[in-house]
Amino acid sequence: MNIRKIKTHETDFLADMLYEAIFIPEGQDALPKDIIRDNSLSKYIDNWGKDQLDIAYVAEIDNQLVGAIWGRLFREENQGFGFIDDNTPELSMAVKPDYRNKGVGTNMIKVIASEYKRIGVKYLSLSVDKANDASRLYQRLRCEITNETETSLTMRKALK
Repeated sequence: MNIRKIKTHETDFLADMLYEAIFIPEGQDALPKDIIRDNSLSKYIDNWGKDQLDIAYVAEIDNQLVGAIWGRLFREENQGFGFIDDNTPELSMAVKPDYRNKGVGTNMIKVIASEYKRIGVKYLSLSVDKANDASRLYQRLRCEITNETETSLTMRKALK
């Protein structure tokens, strides 16, 4: 497995991974692919690279992209689902189904956390559905719950 910064010509892969990151509980129908055009989701990838804190990595296995993790800083007036404050970039991540539970997500989180720490970021945030198995991964990686709704968790990871 190779985890590397995303290349400019690969940013369309973030759209694929944004769709993949939408948690659909077992037994429910998949959402239409164009759901990522909704403003609540499209802001995670629109005009990618416009900000120095727009950072993305991809996971590659046998020369095939199998996952992505990316972070973006949102402001209070344009909050993401995992918004904490104006100084905390929010992570998004997805791994193709055939490659889940094989360490891809864990390794991608470690790599992007290291990069954000290197440039002086103190915390990262994310949002996860309580029923999503990934919530256990985030807790294992020492993400703390900062807010909880009926269905989701907002979590923060300190970069020490």
